[in-house]
Amino acid sequence: MSELYPAIKPFFSEMLAVSDGHSLYLEQSGNPKGIPVLFLHGGPGAGLFANYRRFFDPQKYWIIGFDQRGSGQSTPFGSVEHNTTENLLNDISQIREYLGVQQWVLFGGSWGATLALLAAIARPESVKGLVLRGSFLARAEDFAWYLDEKGGAAQLFPDYYQEFVYPVQDALATSTLVDAYYALFTGSDEIHKMAAIKAWCLWEARISRLHCKMREDDLLPDVHRGISLAKLECHYIKHQCFIEPNYILDNISKIQHIPATIIHGRYDCVCKIQGAFALNQHWPASQLTIVPESGHSANEPKISAALCLAATAMADFIKENK
Repeated sequence: MSELYPAIKPFFSEMLAVSDGHSLYLEQSGNPKGIPVLFLHGGPGAGLFANYRRFFDPQKYWIIGFDQRGSGQSTPFGSVEHNTTENLLNDISQIREYLGVQQWVLFGGSWGATLALLAAIARPESVKGLVLRGSFLARAEDFAWYLDEKGGAAQLFPDYYQEFVYPVQDALATSTLVDAYYALFTGSDEIHKMAAIKAWCLWEARISRLHCKMREDDLLPDVHRGISLAKLECHYIKHQCFIEPNYILDNISKIQHIPATIIHGRYDCVCKIQGAFALNQHWPASQLTIVPESGHSANEPKISAALCLAATAMADFIKENK
């Protein structure tokens, strides 16, 4: 039997106009009288995936999901213009006000966890609780772990890293890896751009799972998703996610009272486990669940099971503490 809840479809979906010419794909599922929960996808740029709804009991939760700027069905697709963390936080506030939500649960993984933390820090009064998976704190050491030649991921996967670097290796004498990739992603050379997008996405996919399938067709997203994932992820990393160094831990006191479950795969090679541990150490109201035999991906069975359990436990806790 699957640990996930049965698949459901949205009961309503629409395009919501926000600022600077952007429009967001917004959908609602589950019970509109249930506990509001906002699902924040990763990347940036990954967009929603259908299975995200299956982490939640559809009787207990009013499930709200949206494609962040430039992602999925939001428009303009792949745009880095007016696409910053501040823009995304304003979008989250606009969605909450548009739907008439006073307080909600924030649920996010990887970059989605980063964004959930930042949204809670910005407006703690609007948050009932948080469920975080594969937390990324956007510190210099977190960027280095993921992308640097001497970082943790490259040391564990030197063969994959060599393939990752290949599209930009000629530029590395005068440029950083991120800047070299960004030049390709925003340039006009479509052939080299698509090769770079494939390499970027393949690097992340290969190191996201404890047991990685070797067939590239199984690892790579469709071209549409791959374009936004690679371009927007690189855009945000280039700008250190548009936040000050160590911003999240320096401001965690603002959400000390909010309950949270932090879920992290023991062998997560995208977002190092030390970040989740440090977050838990700074946040007494949080609980850290280290999932054995698991990496970064939400689709790994034990991670999925932990997310379902955490969402259900959060709903029960909120009900008991009304």
